[in-house]
Amino acid sequence: MPTSTAIEVGRRVATIRRTRRMTQAALARAAFVSLATIKAIERGARSPSDDTLDSIAAALAVDPSHIITGSTRTSSRVHAFVPAISAAIAAYDIPADVPPLPLRQLAAEVAQLTEWRLAAQYARIAEHAPRLLTRSMTALHHCTGADRLHAAQLLATTARSADAVAYKFGHWDLSARLVDLMRWAADQTEDRIAQATAAYVRTETFFAARAHAQGLAALERAIDASPSPIGRETTAARGALHMRAAVIAGRADDSEAAEHHLAEARRLGDTIPEADYDGTRFGPDSVRAHEVSVAVSLGRDHIQTALDVAEEWTPPDSMPAERRSGFWIELARAQVWAGRPDDAFESLKVARFTAPQHTREHPWARDAAATVRRLKRADAESLTAFTEWIGAV
Repeated sequence: MPTSTAIEVGRRVATIRRTRRMTQAALARAAFVSLATIKAIERGARSPSDDTLDSIAAALAVDPSHIITGSTRTSSRVHAFVPAISAAIAAYDIPADVPPLPLRQLAAEVAQLTEWRLAAQYARIAEHAPRLLTRSMTALHHCTGADRLHAAQLLATTARSADAVAYKFGHWDLSARLVDLMRWAADQTEDRIAQATAAYVRTETFFAARAHAQGLAALERAIDASPSPIGRETTAARGALHMRAAVIAGRADDSEAAEHHLAEARRLGDTIPEADYDGTRFGPDSVRAHEVSVAVSLGRDHIQTALDVAEEWTPPDSMPAERRSGFWIELARAQVWAGRPDDAFESLKVARFTAPQHTREHPWARDAAATVRRLKRADAESLTAFTEWIGAV
């Protein structure tokens, strides 16, 4: 249950609004609520309803738990929509009896899903994914020619966003089905970059099954099949695969392969600007973040590498929230292993501020929080509150 008072909630809304350089009127318009409602909430005279909270959080581009500490609204909503996502893809190869949307409108809505995925806005994805999965499949079945290729790309992208929800919240069977749908749709695009992106996402199924050696083999096959890195998009596609291969090689305890793939990712990343390519972030900063991920994946003997990276570099605000929070979670794990619980707690707090639901659902964040709490048995109330929020007690 939420633990924040109305005054605390109002202060948080006002603070986040100001950091976004928004007026109260602008927030009211973006959240589709009245100006009087925003004013009442900010001065603590009124607590937002669940729907109003979601609308304000979306307008501010934060998770609701940024505003109400301890809120489980996002988690409960995600789980509530999982059956609808599952039902939407049950008959992916059978045209639904609904009229197709214009591709331009569908593309805009699918692009919004991608933005929410990169910002770790899982509740909003879960709410809209069932309808957009159905609409994307309908478009694929009704379109021909170039429009059909476009519709296949939209379906692959929608399946990826829905998979982010299923995977992060532990619905791994559903995640595997969505990954299969994404791969099927990517094949329909006749686009090797889309197929490389599907191979990148497929790695989640190997992480979930702890089949790391098999996942590495699958990624190396995908790298061989990916287009030559002769432009930004193709370079990013291959570089992202190398980046992912380095991490899973670390989980497979194959340090030689991890170092090789990380070096290739670094080489490719240095040739293009940091950006989102086909829904995947790649570039020099993303490779730096993965240096920490690879070091932590390789285990305790490699933690100094993770600590050294963090000494000289931290993710810029321009990096997607999910990837930034992942960096801080992995750093916290390294700091726990290094016997630095205070630093680990600070990293976890940054991860929570960056992407609350990603942090809350991440098993490594939960493990790190539990260890810090155990090492600091009589510590401050804030640590106890954090471990209760993340479910580590």
